[in-house]
Amino acid sequence: MVETSDIRVVRCGGSKVNLTPPIISNDSRFVLCASGDLVKVYSTRTEEWLHSLQGHTNQVTGITLNPANHLQVYSCSVDGTVKLWDFIDGILIKTFVIGCPLFAIYVSEKHTGVLFLHVSMATDSKNECFQLVSVHLPKSAEQEVEAKEMSAVSSHISKNPSCTAFGRGVRVHFFFFLVWIRLWRNFIHKKEYTYSTQHWHHNAVNTLCFTPEGTHLLSGGIESVLVQWQYGADNRKEFLPRLGGSILHISASSDGQLFCTSHSDNKITVIESSFKVCGVIQGLVKGDAVLTDLMIDPRSKALVLNGKPGHLQFYSLLRDKHLYNLDIVQQEYIYEAGLDQFEVVKAAFDIKGSWLATVEERGKKSSDLEFFLKLWAFDERTQSFVLNTTITAAHTDRIISMCFSSSEETTMLVTAAEDSQFKAWCQGADADTQQDQNFWSCDFVGSYHKLNPTNCSFSADSSLLAVSFQEVITIWSPDTWEMLTTLCQPPGVIRDLCFGRLSCSKYLLGTTTKNLLCCWNLLTCELEWSTSVDVSKLQPDPFSENVAAFSYQSKHTDLFVFKPSEPRPLFTNKNVCSEKVHRAVFVPREEPLNSCDESTQWLNRSQLYFLTQNMDLLTFSTATEEDRMLSSSKQLVIDDSVAVTPFYLLLGKHRQQQQKLNTQSHPAADKPQQTQGSVTIKELLHTPAHVLPAASVLCSMFVNSFLISNTGVQEEMDSEKEEEDSEEEMEACDSQQELRAQGSVDEVTPKLSKAQERELKRVRKTDFSWMAGLIDSKP
Repeated sequence: MVETSDIRVVRCGGSKVNLTPPIISNDSRFVLCASGDLVKVYSTRTEEWLHSLQGHTNQVTGITLNPANHLQVYSCSVDGTVKLWDFIDGILIKTFVIGCPLFAIYVSEKHTGVLFLHVSMATDSKNECFQLVSVHLPKSAEQEVEAKEMSAVSSHISKNPSCTAFGRGVRVHFFFFLVWIRLWRNFIHKKEYTYSTQHWHHNAVNTLCFTPEGTHLLSGGIESVLVQWQYGADNRKEFLPRLGGSILHISASSDGQLFCTSHSDNKITVIESSFKVCGVIQGLVKGDAVLTDLMIDPRSKALVLNGKPGHLQFYSLLRDKHLYNLDIVQQEYIYEAGLDQFEVVKAAFDIKGSWLATVEERGKKSSDLEFFLKLWAFDERTQSFVLNTTITAAHTDRIISMCFSSSEETTMLVTAAEDSQFKAWCQGADADTQQDQNFWSCDFVGSYHKLNPTNCSFSADSSLLAVSFQEVITIWSPDTWEMLTTLCQPPGVIRDLCFGRLSCSKYLLGTTTKNLLCCWNLLTCELEWSTSVDVSKLQPDPFSENVAAFSYQSKHTDLFVFKPSEPRPLFTNKNVCSEKVHRAVFVPREEPLNSCDESTQWLNRSQLYFLTQNMDLLTFSTATEEDRMLSSSKQLVIDDSVAVTPFYLLLGKHRQQQQKLNTQSHPAADKPQQTQGSVTIKELLHTPAHVLPAASVLCSMFVNSFLISNTGVQEEMDSEKEEEDSEEEMEACDSQQELRAQGSVDEVTPKLSKAQERELKRVRKTDFSWMAGLIDSKP
């Protein structure tokens, strides 16, 4: 058993961006949000992720702009530190060590050098209590300094950071949101205060936010409708509906031109003051649970899983960006608690990514169960999946497992259900012409002693199909649908089932509810080996012989990576996470690693991703891989220190090869000298559009880059005149020698010299329009 510290568990993207309220920069150009242990910076114009502020070692719980410098931002984390950043350049300026977990951060314009933080109180009660403390930031030249001067401001405050806010004065105010909104006026003066109650939301109000001028109030809740209340007009309200998931946070820019709303579907919506959506920053959608497996789209290499209700989401792990949603249910989702609605519970791709199978159902009880099996075909024109076949009565009970065949020649889908049957589905054939049609139909129905099937799996070459029935595994031939053999499992119902790959394709693996992991040899139909381990997820790597097994014990999950040919693990990692792991997937690498270490070779061809019960998407990274990513990020600069754009990354290699060919074919002396404005032009063309100033500002600079000073023009004309005189003398001598050699002057064809050609070109370019005015002015 090999364990190494070179491999560590890291957040790979897809973290929550709705945990804390986002903030908008003073110029409304950037949106900053906490995402895992990072602070991400997005452009409000292009919605693109620009860069991340990386330095915290645990969850970032709060961010706020520095009131003394609008280009800086404070962040706090559970790691017990507060960090000050230059968020434009992504530079860490200073780290303040507090020494205890931090859960929210606030600043006040009238308290310079003071931060207000949410910390946990040490109490004897089981319920966790929080208090608000003020921390005085010490002035020090060191980059990391301890902040020891701390004083309590208020105790037993709400855990929700939205319940604490700072006004323009010193006092701290606390709000508790119900269905009604209560507005207080002159609340500092106890004898003069008044209040009014506003009502529109039919459920609890999650968040409130005043506009900077204080004339409007913004509210949001589970209805996913942003409501704007006008001060002094009780019945004057504006609505922006259908924003997605329920609204959790609302933020406003300092100039009041932009609003931001955070949603329960891990999304940030950028809204103009005119109540028009101008941008959407969509993270990995995380609902209450992921019902489908983690899948990889064979075409786009995107991660596919449950998205917003009734949808599948396609998420790019490489770019950490949401690509698109595929509407499976095709019904409007009603955001109401307790309402039984259709959900996508199963999904699978074929090996080429041409077909997608989905199962949607509603009804927790068997008597109320309603489900559909749908087949989706990939459309080359729209580059998306379109519905091909809907099967309303695929089984008489809930479908619990399904898989596509692994063969590229024929496509077959197998479903197993709690009606004691498994069915094979193929593309139908016309009864008259016997030609394949573009619809799906049932090809075979199988069962075994009326036992309920628990899982199904195809071999790597699709020559065998394994279907488990309770404690028995049946092996079938898809060509003849003959049951070849049965494998008796030791006590326990089978949970996971998978075949080996490549050189280990003769092995079949299975896990049971009795905490056993077993391996059979399909050539001898005998048990090869077994071990006692509680496997919560068994995940084979389709690109190698390796298999990953997640085991939950002693309140934490361990990882074992092994080959079916031998029970000795290639790699083990203790305490990967504190929750159970039920979803995992191997993702192919764009560039394979070249690790020779036995403990890291299993990561050469693919990378293992897994999802925890807390909806954290994690992966394993090696030190070599992190060093390579760091070095590649340093190389993203061209020779004149101009920022690299995606166009340069796409065309840079071709341009470098072309330059090499030109250098080989032409001497260095023949290379034309760059003009004075070339640097300015490169800066203009290579700088990302969202960080450029307005076009009106660039116009004068761009035009001036083409102009040449008068001094330079005069010097150039003098030098050209001297060159012309010398060339004329040389050409005259040469022409006389040629004439003497030919013996006759009359036989020579007249030819212009180079100096005469240049003079002729100059005359053609001369502007003689002034002569027209002179001629017209004559009597």
